[in-house]
Amino acid sequence: MGTGIKKTSVGGQALIEGLMMMGPKNAAIAIRKPDGEIVVDIRNLPPKTVLSRIPVIRGIIAFIRQMTLGIKALMYSAEFIDMEEEKPSRFEEFLKKVFGDKLTDLVIYFAVLIAIAFSVGLFIVLPNVIAYFLGFSKTDARGVILYNLFEGVIRIGIFFAYLALASQMKDIKRVWMYHGAEHKTIHAYEHGEELTVENVKKYSTKHPRCGTSFLFLVMIISVIMFSFVGWHSMLVNILLRILLIPLVAGISYEILKIAGRSELKIMNILRAPGLAFQRFTTREPDDSMIEVAITAFNNVTIENDNDKW
Repeated sequence: MGTGIKKTSVGGQALIEGLMMMGPKNAAIAIRKPDGEIVVDIRNLPPKTVLSRIPVIRGIIAFIRQMTLGIKALMYSAEFIDMEEEKPSRFEEFLKKVFGDKLTDLVIYFAVLIAIAFSVGLFIVLPNVIAYFLGFSKTDARGVILYNLFEGVIRIGIFFAYLALASQMKDIKRVWMYHGAEHKTIHAYEHGEELTVENVKKYSTKHPRCGTSFLFLVMIISVIMFSFVGWHSMLVNILLRILLIPLVAGISYEILKIAGRSELKIMNILRAPGLAFQRFTTREPDDSMIEVAITAFNNVTIENDNDKW
């Protein structure tokens, strides 16, 4: 980004027929209902604590908060899908009777755990299991580096394949279009433009602070971090990687935070792979999607936006 661009911490997440924008104080969810109306839900974010100001630790907190809030927003957006009402099963009625009003929160936290378990299994455990059967030495430094390097290559390959396959699904393509609308809107704001459909349309669907860039950084940083702990039995390898995930996420957050605000050439190099991967996770939106993105953005409080993402 060039000179004169105002930076903001506002970021977002594409949902089912809508998206969520998150600011320093609140989050706004805008959904396009089947009848064409845009419905908005505004949610206050918990106040920042001392821990949320500490480098690396704040990245871990932000990651957990984003995942939890993101799943809540996704479930909220799913409520507006035009489908026939189904009678609750006996199991659903039993859960409702046992947990009452807390059932929704229970489902959300369970969904978070499932999402984490799936991600760990696919992007941490599976690459390590595959790499484990390579024939490098497990005792010298060269062998350990090669094991971790190939594990990282396998992890990136799985990530690439996952995005490529997901991009072929019709519903996911629409989510990617809303993702593009999110980025375009944030770009327009950062360039000082009035947020109109015509102004927003001319900007890129790619943004350096995107979650796709964050995930790519996590994979690169993990190769470096995991190399320092050596190469052990499969079980020990997996346990060490799981334990190091929060630290890897926190460091990746700090690098992305700097890269999103700096114009140094080295930062442009760091941003490049993540921006390239956004080719799979963003699409050009239509005007109606941009309207939803603008609506969500306009309902986010951005005054005194000093704690940049």
